[in-house]
Amino acid sequence: MKIELEGVAARHPAARAGAAPALQPLMLRVASGEQVAVIGPSGAGKTTLLQAMACALPPSAGRLHLGNQQPWTLPRHELQRLRGRLFLAPQVPPLPPRQRVVTAVLAGRLPQMSLLQSLRSLFYPSDIPAAHAALAAFDLADKLFDRVDRLSGGERQRVGLARALLAPAAMWLVDEPLSALDPTRARLAMNTLVQQAKLRGVTLVATLHQVDMALAHFPRIVALREGRLVFDLPAAQVTRAQLEQLYAQHEDELRGEPLTVESPAPATPPAVVMHCR
Repeated sequence: MKIELEGVAARHPAARAGAAPALQPLMLRVASGEQVAVIGPSGAGKTTLLQAMACALPPSAGRLHLGNQQPWTLPRHELQRLRGRLFLAPQVPPLPPRQRVVTAVLAGRLPQMSLLQSLRSLFYPSDIPAAHAALAAFDLADKLFDRVDRLSGGERQRVGLARALLAPAAMWLVDEPLSALDPTRARLAMNTLVQQAKLRGVTLVATLHQVDMALAHFPRIVALREGRLVFDLPAAQVTRAQLEQLYAQHEDELRGEPLTVESPAPATPPAVVMHCR
């Protein structure tokens, strides 16, 4: 699926009245099957861009094209069908805490399930081997039947990414997928996402805080600052001077803070003894 933004601007629904759009009018084209990393300092508009691409946030100006369709001109049922072909992975996956990991991963298939199938899958997971394989790709196979609230933050983030491998999507939009991962698992996650996107012909757009990871894994880099496009270049053509200008006054982000070391899953709290009087 290709993406075209023609002067698209977007404002977060919670933004105060009169505030400037988080994403200023932007011209951008992503070819079908392309892999693109979006970088820039905090507040650059990266997450807003992904939400606009995912049809989760209507443009406040301009036109968005996904494939050959303009999503916000479609009837509601057709818009929902189009959204079913998009996979948006937020930085913090919205996983129900008491749900089993196998169910959470298989939820990636919900867009192609009927209501009856989706309800049944809550109690009787339909394809356990597929869920196991998706988790194994992110080094999480041993968590298949664990409850989500027993996972660490990094493990939850990887469960959210594993869903992509089961989703019937033509586009993966991934927001800061490495923020809770240690360096080894971050490299594994990036390799898996990029390789699987190539294998499946899926369009992949990922926002990344780690500039070195973006340059190492993606052939094309889009840079934003204050909601505006700063440059759009092949990774091999991005210079240190351009990065320093992009991250001016945010040099700590360019240097890169150490990736999070995943903490162990939270222990079950001890029982509290209650005394009646």
